[in-house]
Amino acid sequence: MIPKSMRAMLLTGHGGPDRLVYRDDVPVPRPGTDEVLLRVSACGVNNTDIWVREGAYGTSEDANAVASFREGEPTLTFPRIQGADIVGRIVAVGRGVDPKRVGERVMVDFSIYGKDGDGLLDMDYIGHGRDGGFAEFAAVPADQARAVESEMSDAELATFCCAYMTGERLLERAAVQSGERVLITGASGGVGSGVIQLCRARDAIPYAIASEGKRAAVEAVGAEAVIARGGGDLVAAVAKATGGQPIDVVVDVVAGPMFNDLLQVLRPQGRYATCGAIAGPLVQLDLRRVYLKHLQIHGSSQGTRRDFARLVEYIEQGKLMALLGGVYKLSDLHRAQADFVGKDYLGKLVVVPDSQWPDAAVP
Repeated sequence: MIPKSMRAMLLTGHGGPDRLVYRDDVPVPRPGTDEVLLRVSACGVNNTDIWVREGAYGTSEDANAVASFREGEPTLTFPRIQGADIVGRIVAVGRGVDPKRVGERVMVDFSIYGKDGDGLLDMDYIGHGRDGGFAEFAAVPADQARAVESEMSDAELATFCCAYMTGERLLERAAVQSGERVLITGASGGVGSGVIQLCRARDAIPYAIASEGKRAAVEAVGAEAVIARGGGDLVAAVAKATGGQPIDVVVDVVAGPMFNDLLQVLRPQGRYATCGAIAGPLVQLDLRRVYLKHLQIHGSSQGTRRDFARLVEYIEQGKLMALLGGVYKLSDLHRAQADFVGKDYLGKLVVVPDSQWPDAAVP
């Protein structure tokens, strides 16, 4: 039986963690035409959740302005249930959906696609333009709720979609080929550790930048070598790690002070791709490095339906391992986000609705 109300974490406005309010009287959504209703069993935590809460995206006119994920016509309204990496079971279907789908365990493609059906420029995402998975129930488009044949737990499946789909789009944008060397920043985080595995899935060779304390863990994920973050001369350290072989592609989620060094390590006609800037969005760029080396610079976020389909195939083929860095009660999302910012883990953090997690099993 589906209740009329549910527990959910509501984002009530831009600001600090106090803007996240846990409620037990939120109406359960009803699935519309071509939608399904999920009983959420796990939902991943992402940097985007925090930046949207803080309004940290700036605008084209003012980099320091309090602004959300996308410019133009606003799609974020308050209160909003965030949470993009949703895994759950279908408990009801809307008009146009086969009732036989009730009971399926699914992973959700979190994108809200643009007018052309797969467009990147005007896309949004579940948990921003519409309510997401930091709740006991969520309504999502039926064709984006994909049953996944895997022995992984629900929490493990919730580590993949946002980070790995974004990573796969970066590799596609940069046209990474078999045998190419890819340097990855932020390699112990969700996107970075995912890109390491996605490189291996397409037979590229990943080199990672991470803290010294996470070297062994990042190597275990599949990095060919790990360059210690903040260890001095980055250009020399990369050359030593590769044996003097060139870097074809840089996948960067960090930016900040190392940006020019990352361009320096690229071979002529190399490609730089970014989807984040956790060390600082404003960088100093020596344009001479770009035009004299004929570099390509790619920016991207999220992914396409085809990227999601490939991700599911990789999971079902056993080419990807889940990197579950921690599991929290939904009501403890504040602590999960604080630990996320602390970065003292490998992979992804996940929240599980309190009602689905016996108190005895909660850390």
